[in-house]
Amino acid sequence: MKKTETISENKNYTAINIGSLEDIKSYSHIHPKLGTEIKGKVFVKAPSKATGTEISFTTIPPKAELGYFHLHYKDEEIYIILKGSGYYQVDDDCFPIQEGSVIRVAPEGVRSLCNTSDEEMVYICIQAKEHSLEEHTTDDGKRIAFTPKWKI
Repeated sequence: MKKTETISENKNYTAINIGSLEDIKSYSHIHPKLGTEIKGKVFVKAPSKATGTEISFTTIPPKAELGYFHLHYKDEEIYIILKGSGYYQVDDDCFPIQEGSVIRVAPEGVRSLCNTSDEEMVYICIQAKEHSLEEHTTDDGKRIAFTPKWKI
């Protein structure tokens, strides 16, 4: 089972490396409630020490499906398809997805997806508490004059 690598860390950040998109299928995760192994999935909240989001990278083999439907109690999810194509279903709605598709699902939406392509599907899932983002983009920050070390 592949492990994430810490690149650098300090008081204000943690940088990790999960490898290439191809490397994602080398990870596995033990489901905390079911105790079953989920292959081709890596969560980055713990290794990156994130406090406001859970992010996972997942692979689905060609002509396969995720294998379960689920919902959440408080968290919405955003799925970003990086590779492959197939279908995504939320409740009774089923629609085609492909590389570049971005799907936001409210907590109570019953969801799953499948890969109908001849290549591996790779996607990112970002999970955060619904309605928790108070400020975003330029409203939550300011520019600072700073000299980049890569130019020294």
